Amino acid sequence: MQRLQLWERFKDRLFHAPELGLTLDTSRMNFGEDFMESMEPRLQKAYGEMAELEKGAIANPDEQRMVGHYWLRAPELAPETGLAEEIVGTQASVKAFAASVHAGNIAAPGGVHFTRLLIIGIGGSALGPEFVADSLGGAHDRLRPYFFDNTDPDGMDRVLAEIGNGLQQTLVLVISKSGGTKETRNGMLEARNAFTRAGLNFAAHAVAVTGVGSELDRTAAEEKWLARFPMWDWVGGRTSVTSAVGLLPAALQGIDINLLLDGARICDQHTRVSETRKNPAALLAAAWFHATRGKGEADMVILPYKDRLILFSRYLQQLIMESLGKELDRNGAAVYQGISVYGNKGSTDQHAYVQQLREGVPNFFATFIEVLKDREGVSLAVDPGATSGDYLSGFYQGTREALYEKGRESITITVNEVSPLTVGALIALYERAVGLYASLVNINAYHQPGVEAGKKAAGSVLKLQHEIVELLRSQPVREFTCSDIAMALARPEEVETVFTILRHLAANPDHRVASIRSDKLWESRFKHHQE
Repeated sequence: MQRLQLWERFKDRLFHAPELGLTLDTSRMNFGEDFMESMEPRLQKAYGEMAELEKGAIANPDEQRMVGHYWLRAPELAPETGLAEEIVGTQASVKAFAASVHAGNIAAPGGVHFTRLLIIGIGGSALGPEFVADSLGGAHDRLRPYFFDNTDPDGMDRVLAEIGNGLQQTLVLVISKSGGTKETRNGMLEARNAFTRAGLNFAAHAVAVTGVGSELDRTAAEEKWLARFPMWDWVGGRTSVTSAVGLLPAALQGIDINLLLDGARICDQHTRVSETRKNPAALLAAAWFHATRGKGEADMVILPYKDRLILFSRYLQQLIMESLGKELDRNGAAVYQGISVYGNKGSTDQHAYVQQLREGVPNFFATFIEVLKDREGVSLAVDPGATSGDYLSGFYQGTREALYEKGRESITITVNEVSPLTVGALIALYERAVGLYASLVNINAYHQPGVEAGKKAAGSVLKLQHEIVELLRSQPVREFTCSDIAMALARPEEVETVFTILRHLAANPDHRVASIRSDKLWESRFKHHQE
């Protein structure tokens, strides 16, 4: 297509939200007007379904739950007065608690001011807060954030080493809706142990964000933690960042959560519009449908040209892949839906994988995120008439053009700057686009049976590990191969799992399992050893 024709298509397709400083450009997606016309009946149906969801329809049939993350920034839309009051009250409590911590009215024993914040969570309870913290934080944070976002002991040790002697000044935020999520439970126990070893009272540093009456809620009440904030069953983890899950750590860090909520609320208003050309989430969802043929046939590559947005692709991986990766549609038919998401940051990506994007397998579409503002104040001229930020903009434009020349499609989202307002808008934009796309392809975006299956499988592995350890302890003299143990436990079909468990046990001192290696690794022998 000629450049002037592209310019005309750009003007025709551009969405602009001036109050957010945000534009959406789909001119490099090669669909015609007939495509949008053909999508209109599906989109109108999706708008209707979204409206019903916002009115309180059951959206997660597995658990008979509503899905109400949109009410978090517009409480007046909640279907029940009590829900609206809870939202407003929780937001007020979050702000009051953060202000008291900053003022030193809530402090560690001895009146020690909190200067660090350890957030313990997994999945949406960590990815959203991490994205917000990294995109909006800096040297002037009121509390410096750290994260336990996995059940990796070495990872937790690294974080604790970074905190170092600052544990006494560390506030701990434990986030788990059920209170029984093992990764978060493990992180809490590891943190508690670190505080105990340092001679500190963990409860005097701890705050819970959890479901009312959950195991974690009961623990926090019994041990008299500093505070408890609610997680509602109608807010999914991957859409919880504008609840206390994301607002509390952001407020404690010193981020303006009023602006974050404003950005999400204003974007929500735009994405409720049923005129497709004026609805940025619908334009995104339709572009995804075009690129993937509605069947997940293309990957989504997120390319933010800003260091502060490097975690956006990780955040979107969960939001999009957990929401859209479904075996069955809403009628029970096997469809194997989903969109794979990955990304880096510009211009690092040009030295990483843009070579393949331009000349390799054309199985993707790109989303460029452009940020107009380089920094606060004037930049150094690194060349006559050019700053580092000018180069960054040039690399973005050059990469976009280079991909398009090779027939690679792309979407561009531009924001004036990375601010609480624009971060809130980006979160809301993609939340709504995911919901609309799910309607277009007739799947349920609000349940995650695959995640639950993985948790159950992990539980089975740990049960088998317990049986293995007990068998070894009961016969401390005998040396077992993995096949011996599998047969002894009457689990011959689990021999590979037994082998994997034994290798892990032998690599760590915790269960006193020793390995006697064989040339054929699977014939290695294992035994329990005394100290």
